[in-house]
Amino acid sequence: MQGERQKVVIIGGGITGLTAAYYLQKEAKEKGMLLDVKLVEATHRLGGKIQTVKRDGYVIERGPDSFLARKQSASRLAKEVGMDKELISNTSGKSYVLVRQRLYPMPGGSIMGIPTQIAPFITTGLFSPAAKARAAADFVLPRSNPAQDQSLGEFFRRRLGDEVVENLIEPLLSGIYAGDIDQLSLMSTFPQFYQVEQKYRSLILGMKKSTGSQAKKEGSLKKKEGMFLTFKSGLQSLVDAIETRLEPGSVLKGYRVESIRKNASDYTIDVNGREKLQADSIVMAAPHHAVHTIFSGWGLFGQFKEMLSTSVATVALAFPEGAIEEDIDGTGFVVSRNSDYTITACTWTHKKWPHSTPKGKVLLRCYVGRAGDEAVVDLSDDQIVKIVLDDLNKTMNITMNPDFAYVTRWKDSMPQYTVGHKERIEGVKKQAKEHLPGVFLAGSSYEGLGVPDCIDQGEAAVQSVLDYLSSNKKEAVHS
Repeated sequence: MQGERQKVVIIGGGITGLTAAYYLQKEAKEKGMLLDVKLVEATHRLGGKIQTVKRDGYVIERGPDSFLARKQSASRLAKEVGMDKELISNTSGKSYVLVRQRLYPMPGGSIMGIPTQIAPFITTGLFSPAAKARAAADFVLPRSNPAQDQSLGEFFRRRLGDEVVENLIEPLLSGIYAGDIDQLSLMSTFPQFYQVEQKYRSLILGMKKSTGSQAKKEGSLKKKEGMFLTFKSGLQSLVDAIETRLEPGSVLKGYRVESIRKNASDYTIDVNGREKLQADSIVMAAPHHAVHTIFSGWGLFGQFKEMLSTSVATVALAFPEGAIEEDIDGTGFVVSRNSDYTITACTWTHKKWPHSTPKGKVLLRCYVGRAGDEAVVDLSDDQIVKIVLDDLNKTMNITMNPDFAYVTRWKDSMPQYTVGHKERIEGVKKQAKEHLPGVFLAGSSYEGLGVPDCIDQGEAAVQSVLDYLSSNKKEAVHS
């Protein structure tokens, strides 16, 4: 038994599955473990939502375009695969909010829409005098009663009032999750805001105190560096670098897992178009709806059928510099739901990421689709481009058609962490541990959907697998 190879199968080749495969193979090599790791991906490419197009000197992201620099697991993985020298920061320029057909600069000192400096909030035209007075009630309102969970909307409306939520907090937060903030879970998205309120009572004072020194530090960096990182040749270059470092023959692309059967001490995996795989442990790094389908005979993943995902699309438009008559000093804007716009945000990519665009050209990247407004994603490319251009022309006066456009649809790709999400996921994982030992869930459906959040979950899955295999081995030796 001592010399028998243990088998791990990772299902899903997005950044979570890639992370798990890379670190598992690394651990096995370094510790001399007899471990056979296979990564199975249903499509013919790895990286999931990370997808970069290079054309005519442009670097265009079809999915995420960067990650937060302060979340260090992504930079750490980049260093592991020799990509750390390729990392670059965004330029930090003004950001705007589009409200009532006008672009307003984001008030200085706001963190996710929460004021930490009073003057910019008093002077901004983004809110009415009544809304400013209502937001000031945060200084005197008692802390909320301890709660297991509540919606982001409920929490922020209570502290700062409807108008601040509608015109600033909602466009920022729902942009990240493509969700409805009156449904999204506070404890699964931004639990730190609840903790700050409970500790300091006032959200504004609490954010000011808890981020004061950090904001100063970041403020001095911001002028030079910005808060986000990407790679000179696009995010996909990280995916490619990881793939080249995986053991030859360990990646199976274009094979869909159809079902998994539990045996006495391991699992049999049915794969479409090839022989079955055996696994002592499995990392499910596929979306929640795929998990439900693969384990359809198991009631414990039943609630994944009810868990919603939103469809979104990204629209990249390339122009000659002269096409934009009214240029704006900044790097992009988010759109309030109160505005008569279909786009939810726009990044002036050529300004935020100068490496992405050839000299004399302009690259705009817009987003459409969100909870309750997904029909636009199903329109044709031409229709979507026309809608986006009509919206942009309300603020920018674009005089030419784009040189080219890329429309990328992400169907049911944004999992919605609705109220109670954290408890539900904890419950599912607990049941899986009991009924499907050695099967571990990781990925954007569970504990964060940013690139570093997915990498964190991949790393955690590696530790879970190693602990499980180690305890299994001990049991086998003693039996």
